[in-house]
Amino acid sequence: MNRAGPPGPPVHLVVGATRAAPHRGEEPLGKRQPEGPPPAPAVQRIRLRYTKRGRLRFTSHRDFQRAFERALRRAEVPMAYSAGFTPHPKVSYANAAPTGTGSEAEYLEIALTEARDPETLRVLLDESLPAGLDITDAVEARTSGLADRLTASVWELRLEGVTVEDAEKAAEAFLAAESVEVQRKTKNGVRTFDARSAVTELTAAAPQGDPQGDRPLDSACAILRLVVRHVTPAVRPDDVLSGLRAVADLAPPVPAAVTRLAQGLFDEESGTVTDPLAPDREAVTAASTTAAATASATAPGAGTA
Repeated sequence: MNRAGPPGPPVHLVVGATRAAPHRGEEPLGKRQPEGPPPAPAVQRIRLRYTKRGRLRFTSHRDFQRAFERALRRAEVPMAYSAGFTPHPKVSYANAAPTGTGSEAEYLEIALTEARDPETLRVLLDESLPAGLDITDAVEARTSGLADRLTASVWELRLEGVTVEDAEKAAEAFLAAESVEVQRKTKNGVRTFDARSAVTELTAAAPQGDPQGDRPLDSACAILRLVVRHVTPAVRPDDVLSGLRAVADLAPPVPAAVTRLAQGLFDEESGTVTDPLAPDREAVTAASTTAAATASATAPGAGTA
């Protein structure tokens, strides 16, 4: 016996129908906001120059980020934070050197919620970082586009087991070539590109000392100094070494010790790499001069006989 009741009204399914609007007081989907007040706004930006020396040249960029954020907390720097559910300190890194290379010229910018003296801040952060990760310069950001002023780098390559004569011949052969194709393994496979066009200077000389402080002097040792433009794809010092091997069969018996000596805006006329923080220093000096002149002109009794 069929005990089912009478059939109900037909059900109509509408394909692509949207969910009804939320009731008053109900938060729409996808619009969740973190609780609490918004983060304090940034009132000052400080640009820092730092180094990677000695064995800390093997520090990865992510390792440095963690060490630097710890230093910010230890120095009690009033950092500005991003909004959202996972706020993080506003730190902008610019063109970090590859892992395994030393550097005397790395740059970053931090945003603060309270104004601080740049030199005092530099000392506090330098004391909070391990030796080898040293903060060597600090200036208040008064101009835009720090990354835009990093268009070239000066590199030093220490080639142990290579004579200066062999290094000079290899450098001459490299510079004489119209193009030097090298290969690099990437996540998408092997990529071939020209390493010659980005190099504006390449010289060889005898060693004068060890900037990294952890390599013994050797009777056969040459120092290569090269200036490389920041192009796409990026030409790295190991790409230049691959090019020297291709054009002159130069193959150091041990890995080269690589150090970035400087990076900044490339001056076409002089062929040099300029200090990227110089425009900020000039702007700070000009602002201080203007403020002093204004204060003198508006002081009581100014302009009276």
